[in-house]
Amino acid sequence: MPPAAATVLVLGLVQGAQAHIERPSYWPSPGPDCSVSPCAGGAVPTPRSLASAVETVPGSTTRVVCRPDSLERLDASIKRALKSGYDIRPHDHRTLGAAEARELKRINRALFDLCRYSEIQPAVTDSRNNDRVVVLPGLYTEPTARKKPTHDPACEEYKLSTGAYSYLGEYMCQNDANLIAVLGRAPGGGEDPDPPLVDRHGIPNLGACVRCNLQVEGSGVSADDVIVDAGDPSSGNGGPRNSAKDVGIRADRADGFVLRNVTVRHAEEHNIYVLESNGYLLDRFKAFYAGEYGVLTFVEDHGVIQNCEAVGNGDSGLYPGSGAKTAAGRDEKVYPTARYSQQIRYCDSHHNTSGYSGTDGSATWVHHNNFYDNALGFTTDVFTAAGHPGFPQQGDLIEHNDFFSNNFNPYLADSDVVPTVPVPVGSGMWIAGGDDNVVRNNKFRDNWRRGAMLFAVPDAFVCSEQPMTGCDPLKLSTSHRNQFYGNQMTGNGLDFWWDAFPGNFANCWYSNGTVTTSPANLPDCLNGKAPFLSIGFGNLGNELELLTCMANLKPGGPCPWFTTPKAPAPAASRTAPADAPHTHGTRELDDAMLAAMTCHSWQEMTTGQRDHMLDKMAVFMGGQIDHPGARGTTLSNKKATSMLNNACGLSFAGPFKLYKLYARAAAFPLQLP
Repeated sequence: MPPAAATVLVLGLVQGAQAHIERPSYWPSPGPDCSVSPCAGGAVPTPRSLASAVETVPGSTTRVVCRPDSLERLDASIKRALKSGYDIRPHDHRTLGAAEARELKRINRALFDLCRYSEIQPAVTDSRNNDRVVVLPGLYTEPTARKKPTHDPACEEYKLSTGAYSYLGEYMCQNDANLIAVLGRAPGGGEDPDPPLVDRHGIPNLGACVRCNLQVEGSGVSADDVIVDAGDPSSGNGGPRNSAKDVGIRADRADGFVLRNVTVRHAEEHNIYVLESNGYLLDRFKAFYAGEYGVLTFVEDHGVIQNCEAVGNGDSGLYPGSGAKTAAGRDEKVYPTARYSQQIRYCDSHHNTSGYSGTDGSATWVHHNNFYDNALGFTTDVFTAAGHPGFPQQGDLIEHNDFFSNNFNPYLADSDVVPTVPVPVGSGMWIAGGDDNVVRNNKFRDNWRRGAMLFAVPDAFVCSEQPMTGCDPLKLSTSHRNQFYGNQMTGNGLDFWWDAFPGNFANCWYSNGTVTTSPANLPDCLNGKAPFLSIGFGNLGNELELLTCMANLKPGGPCPWFTTPKAPAPAASRTAPADAPHTHGTRELDDAMLAAMTCHSWQEMTTGQRDHMLDKMAVFMGGQIDHPGARGTTLSNKKATSMLNNACGLSFAGPFKLYKLYARAAAFPLQLP
């Protein structure tokens, strides 16, 4: 197929499904802030031991939160662990010795005597730099924070055009969207730049540390003992959510933040959310049944997520988005030495729509994790809009992970997961527009559609007609220089799939054993020694699939993604209990509700409400992007209405987010009626 024809076919493919709406955000300066002692940020924080919480430490105060039955819960948990052990995650079962049990009881009894709080948020609010909050076993629904109004008219003045609050708004209205909010810095004394700065390195108008180096931790045997519930506790660790707040625990500009040994569940959007923070550690935690992400980190540096389990989330279990670009493609004046800005290790992410997602998530080291029983195990992709920096995605290292049995179908009527994005059921991973990624020494097994996919996203429909930082509409910035080697491929419907987009270069597949591929004979680049030998010339069948499934969703349409593929070999099937559909009402739409609008909302709106919502969508999607004059792509209301009528007519599309469908379709203006 001629390159021109291929360009018409898939020009501008944007996998916007994993993107989200944020305030215009900036990577924190990479060095430590030594205005506090010890310095905050500049490295992954070292957690303090639980035993030290009962000691007197100069310059640090421990605040203890408990419930009346905390010690009874602890005793029951210890008894179970002594008999049968306990799970950090499904693939990490541990034992508890008698001496450990006695010490844990001693510490918790001492902490219980120090307890002065029955809710977590007041203890966090009272904390200052270097302090810690210890939470004893119990169920924490935070009734005071729950009562705070959401979309409070009193907070209207802090809203941006996207509907997101400014940092000042989050600081002044901390429980508007958040069940628990850790605001690490005071608001700056100046004005936030509007429009946002072109250079996203360094947070402008940054206030002083007020809660930096804060550690929040549960004191039980495992994360199962301390539960933060942002929705319906009666649902346990499953659905339905019946969410009270958008976010379970939010850490914003919280340099040196540590969260350990807790379960967070049932948030409308994200269970755990870390934003614009330099130095964070999320350790020994579980995240169940959020509407969007179990964990979302955004524009971060020096971060580690480890020893975790993420289950039942509508978009993805783990989402490290727009991480600091500290490896390939970095600004060497800011980051002189290449390194990884975030690390995710020793986690199980399963039974989500996607196990992992990372829009513009660069320089992330992902290793020794298990991604299984999702619809799609792993995605990293590109989507650039106001507040979402980092195009193009670059420089992940994905190694020693197990991507297996990602055949869960959340689009079936009996699914207990409410999917908010369309993805191809039965796939281990895809790179949907990304450069310089290394995928090595992983296992891809029993993914009935495909093991690993790679395809391009040309710049023209990411940055529209104007250039912006890292994006030029005359160029093809993705997907180049990706390496797949040393992987074990067994039992997949197809092992490797590539769109072979015309002009893509230096993508190499080698030393993966005997594999099945599309197209046949993927370039091995002389075992990786000659990447220049790999050039894409287009693949009509693969590009047609992308076009069909990314821009032309309709009932009875030809997209195969939502049908569970047949197993290439006998394998156990999985069923799940039904979940009640989740809807948003048709109350008066304001900017803050843009991210919440779903196909359910679309079906209930009047024509006037639809037009108003689409006008708001165009403001966000067409807003300034990183460079003066650079605008995002938009649709006419007529085209957007036609597209949404089609997509929302799918029997399972009720909870799909409208702005995500819009963002993807805007990449195909030549294809829409």
